[in-house]
Amino acid sequence: MSDFKWCHGPSCHKDKTQDRVRGSKGSKVLRTRKVKQDKWNQDSFLKYFCSHSCYNVFANIHAERIVALAPRNTPLETPINEPQKDSEGYYNRWVITERGVDTSTQ
Repeated sequence: MSDFKWCHGPSCHKDKTQDRVRGSKGSKVLRTRKVKQDKWNQDSFLKYFCSHSCYNVFANIHAERIVALAPRNTPLETPINEPQKDSEGYYNRWVITERGVDTSTQ
């Protein structure tokens, strides 16, 4: 397996920076950057892009196709277990039902 991948940013080869310039005097070109494959980017989209800017350009161009891979037709919901209020004595006591933890103020 290669230790590098080419950046997938569609305009990466158009950015005029020193590390992208290749060639000799008469035939210079701007080249797409290589992205080193390390532990820090192995589980991230950054293993395919040299910068967040290149990723943003790619995502903005291909957003419709990216969303089409896993369309969402219904909203996601997470139930919330509100704490129950028990009144005992002078102070109120809150009982959190989700974990069954009693956080008494007494």
